[in-house]
Amino acid sequence: MNKTLTTIFALAVASVTAFSHAQEVKGDVKAGEQKIAMCIGCHGIPGYQASFPEVHKVPMISGQSGKYIAAALQAYKKGDRKHPTMRGISESLSDQDIADISAYYEQHGKKGAELPAKPSREPSVQVAELLKKGACVSCHGDNFAKPIDPSYPKIAGQHADYLFVALKSYKVEKNANIGRNNAIMGGISKQFTNAELKALANYIGSIEGDLQTVPQSRFR
Repeated sequence: MNKTLTTIFALAVASVTAFSHAQEVKGDVKAGEQKIAMCIGCHGIPGYQASFPEVHKVPMISGQSGKYIAAALQAYKKGDRKHPTMRGISESLSDQDIADISAYYEQHGKKGAELPAKPSREPSVQVAELLKKGACVSCHGDNFAKPIDPSYPKIAGQHADYLFVALKSYKVEKNANIGRNNAIMGGISKQFTNAELKALANYIGSIEGDLQTVPQSRFR
């Protein structure tokens, strides 16, 4: 099973990379700084919680890969990620806006220190088996902060409750307002019970990563 998943991942990466090279719009960090007014109300407040589809902390995006942020915004814009608020925001953005905002958040509050090659906190036996079953390192890297392609997210240290909600969303089908259309993540998430997804989210959220929420000046 893991060999099959690895092959699928490799093919997916090749197709995503080819697409991104063909469609890439160069982002400008300074231009992005002028376009984040709709972002900072949630992502610029430490501990801020969303209430849809359930209460959870909004994801940390400062330090995230710019190509992943761009891919996520495009997915909301196209409706592959179903979230009414995020779709409304993304639909108001041009491809250049998305590229600029993504470039800004990739460097925003960027940490200088290199993360270790593997997490210093070892998973429990149960979680280790779940990680192996999902072949999580095949895309997100051995430390879950160096994905094999920058269009995949860094997940180490991300809020555990957000990770749990995101993982569950890949299991949702035929819902106009909730769910994420992604064949790979859908196939992986559906292998697990929600309790198992929560255990994975709790471990990955507990390890050191590059992500953080950097308060914006207007909120200080």
